[in-house]
Amino acid sequence: MLNEMMHRPIVMQKVVDFMREGQLDFEGGLGEIEAYANELGIPIVPHETAKFLDFFTATMQPSQILEIGTAIGFSASLMAQHLQADGHLTTIDRYEKMYERAKENFKKLGLEDRITLIEGDAADVLPNLEGSYDLIFMDSAKAKYIEFYPECMRLLRQGGVLIIDDVFQGGTVLDDEAEIPKRVRKIHRKLNELFDTVLNDKSNRSTLVPLGDGLLMVRKEAA
Repeated sequence: MLNEMMHRPIVMQKVVDFMREGQLDFEGGLGEIEAYANELGIPIVPHETAKFLDFFTATMQPSQILEIGTAIGFSASLMAQHLQADGHLTTIDRYEKMYERAKENFKKLGLEDRITLIEGDAADVLPNLEGSYDLIFMDSAKAKYIEFYPECMRLLRQGGVLIIDDVFQGGTVLDDEAEIPKRVRKIHRKLNELFDTVLNDKSNRSTLVPLGDGLLMVRKEAA
């Protein structure tokens, strides 16, 4: 499950190298999980995106977080450390192997009581969730983002923030569809549909951040 887009930077390579090597490593168990994933090529957020999430969640101090796409639990663990005292994080993943590794990592970090891990397809899980989330982090099947988007906005509280990871496909999302390999054309179409939907929506506030393979951030303005 190698993430080939991590090796197709959307900004200058020397800037990417600086952001990945010039910022402090995470300490303790969190740093061990990141190093393990990078060594084996397990798709987690790259270091520059992780540092941004660390900064953003520490500043926001959310009470309720929802994550779509757990992998081995790195980003969930990173965000959970900045929850309010009575806060909770819910994360969804459909891959049993990832699910089990994440569960082990949450236990190792002492986070099993602060994180609920749901095994299943987000398409089935999201419509059954209730609640008001301060922060939603979506890092799952790229072709499904546009499908999950309305559910995310339903679950997000007014003033809450949705962060969508890996939206640029190494910059190829801007290319003509005819130039895109057939195996990833659906992703290309669906990401462009997501851009059209989000960036032209005047009822909410959105921005693009060129970290990793790109972040699309949405602040829910309307109730």
